[in-house]
Amino acid sequence: MSYTGPDFDPPQSRRFRRGPLTVALAALVPGALLGWAVHATVGGPDDDGGDASTSAGVSASASSAGAPSAGASPSEEDAPDGADDTDGRRPGPSPDPGSPSASSPSASAPAGTGPLKGKVVVIDPGHNPGNFQHTAEINRRVDIGTNSKECDTTGTSTDDGFTEAEFNLDVAHRMRALLEEQGATVKLTQDDDRPFGPCIDERARIGNEARADAVVSVHADGSGAGNRGFHVILPGSVNSGAADTRAVVEPSRDLGERIAGNFVRVTGNAPSNYVGGRTGLVTRKDLGGLNLSTVPKVFVECGNMRDSKDAALLTSGAWRQKAAQGISEGIVSFLRG
Repeated sequence: MSYTGPDFDPPQSRRFRRGPLTVALAALVPGALLGWAVHATVGGPDDDGGDASTSAGVSASASSAGAPSAGASPSEEDAPDGADDTDGRRPGPSPDPGSPSASSPSASAPAGTGPLKGKVVVIDPGHNPGNFQHTAEINRRVDIGTNSKECDTTGTSTDDGFTEAEFNLDVAHRMRALLEEQGATVKLTQDDDRPFGPCIDERARIGNEARADAVVSVHADGSGAGNRGFHVILPGSVNSGAADTRAVVEPSRDLGERIAGNFVRVTGNAPSNYVGGRTGLVTRKDLGGLNLSTVPKVFVECGNMRDSKDAALLTSGAWRQKAAQGISEGIVSFLRG
């Protein structure tokens, strides 16, 4: 996802002082994020380059976590014309040896016998590696209920040319393997098995028609250098045209909070220092992939490809495995209640 909104001031670092505030914070943070607050308090492991100190300003209130963040970055999926232009560059790094195969079809995987047997998870890898060759097709506008948006965009990339589309697919494959081990039936919206797309309305429809118990759209951001960290985008309450999210707002929030907490715990990386008020949670009403969903769904922006420190993580197969594990464990927590 590329940031295309107003400029932000450079992030200001803040020192975290342990004390009574820590206890109050732990008491107020939603249950799924408690581990996150504890992690920030004790200065948990940060061996992957994440700046644990940036989580010091985590907002304790659920209401602030759910409010739209001023200047929140629009999804690359729904970005305006010209956003996320990768100049046709294909990814540099290839999947690490031993990573889940990229040749698996996007059809539903066989159900397992684990604790998630009978549960359906749809993973939505943002963009398609072929989108940059089909700009006319992906610029076609589609209805998202509140207005119309481009079918899709190309996504962003690191300065070295590792594309977001390739990152998203790799993390999605790793997630699929982890969730199938738990017995879930897993479906991908695309697996580089079509020339371009699907469009944002079709991505939502795939999850709806699968009657998914949870849908997660995997992305990486394209913000300015110095902007670091992950954030989870939650659907706002929308009831307009073809869009009606009212029934899925609360379960989606639960899903997003659990993913955020587990992402911090597993990766050791802090929430975004540029959107979400350092909660790692942003609520949006302008994204077609969320507006048209009738099942619980969130977007996960795993990091900022345009920041050199975040890019070093995003291009690491070992870190992508941790990211996949953190997201997957959040999904498992949500599905098991």
